[in-house]
Amino acid sequence: MAPRKRPETQKTPEVVVRPKSKRNRSPREPEPEAKKLCVKGPGSSRRFDSGCLWAGLSSLRVPPLCSSIVRALHQHKLGRAAWPSLQQGLQQSFLNSLASYRIFQKAAPFDRRATSLAWHPTHPSTLAVGSKGGDILLWNFGIKDKPTFIKGIGAGGSITGLKFNPLNTNQFFTSSMEGTTRLQDFKGNTLRVFASSDTCNVWFCSLDVSVKSRVVVTGDNVGHVILLNMDGRELWNLRMHKKKVTHVALNPCCDWLLATASVDQTVKIWDLRQVRGKSSFLHSLPHRHPVNAAHFSPDGAQLLTTDQKSEIRVYSACRWDCPPSLIPHPHRHFQHLTPIKLNEFNPMGDTLASVMGYHILVWSPEDAGTQK
Repeated sequence: MAPRKRPETQKTPEVVVRPKSKRNRSPREPEPEAKKLCVKGPGSSRRFDSGCLWAGLSSLRVPPLCSSIVRALHQHKLGRAAWPSLQQGLQQSFLNSLASYRIFQKAAPFDRRATSLAWHPTHPSTLAVGSKGGDILLWNFGIKDKPTFIKGIGAGGSITGLKFNPLNTNQFFTSSMEGTTRLQDFKGNTLRVFASSDTCNVWFCSLDVSVKSRVVVTGDNVGHVILLNMDGRELWNLRMHKKKVTHVALNPCCDWLLATASVDQTVKIWDLRQVRGKSSFLHSLPHRHPVNAAHFSPDGAQLLTTDQKSEIRVYSACRWDCPPSLIPHPHRHFQHLTPIKLNEFNPMGDTLASVMGYHILVWSPEDAGTQK
């Protein structure tokens, strides 16, 4: 199937830098067809009050064992602190650092809500964001140049997955409700279509890429998972779930280990070297509700899952059969934990990007934010 012609890349017409102000735009002011990118500097607004968002951190009770990560590691190395004590000390240090985070930059570039986010693997101040209308933004918030903006097709073009190409970071992979998983560049060109449904009833909901194995994996809304190599050759296409595959994740350390999440209320663990059919999974992790996401930790040792009601689970990768750690997370209807996919630290680990509806928020520690 010939790749569909994509709209030409366009720069956002204007970047508006605004000082802190309590004045909000009049609700009667007409919206343009594609919003201007509004970038704000340090500070907060009534709508996005970082103090409110992080107020709960102060109420968390973690034993104050070691307030310094370096001190905690040193005590463990000397044999003066067991692993549980070290772990609690690291947790305390992490919570202390989160409490200092404030909104550093804001942007609202889309006329529909943002649906996907990815940090550039080598530029810690650059991220790409996709929208429900298929728009894609490449934004380096560390400079004043206008961000690169690729216009989408509008309704039906939602970007469901977004990953930079680890072999060429001027390119990126996307999965979308348009019915394709493809490789694109930031000029708006489609370089290769990896998977296409050829029907409006089937679309792709998830995507991941492994540079070690040189593979691309994508899942669709009827339960199929497709594995391809970097040249676009299909290795297999199997129905691994009964319903929509909401998330696929390759383990960052053992890249042959794949986790798939589905609204059929299961998360399944697969060995890519031994996949023979839908029953060849290593483990099946049943949930009480449909599952939105399954994320491996950076060291690959744990798996975090989120459902569509009120639960976060943390599994140990070496003991899948053991009961997971359960974290209650009540939330209102239509505010399921899907946005956890849209909260991510940059490769340096010092800046957090999150998405709230139409808005992209960049967070950094308060002291660091004033220096950027």
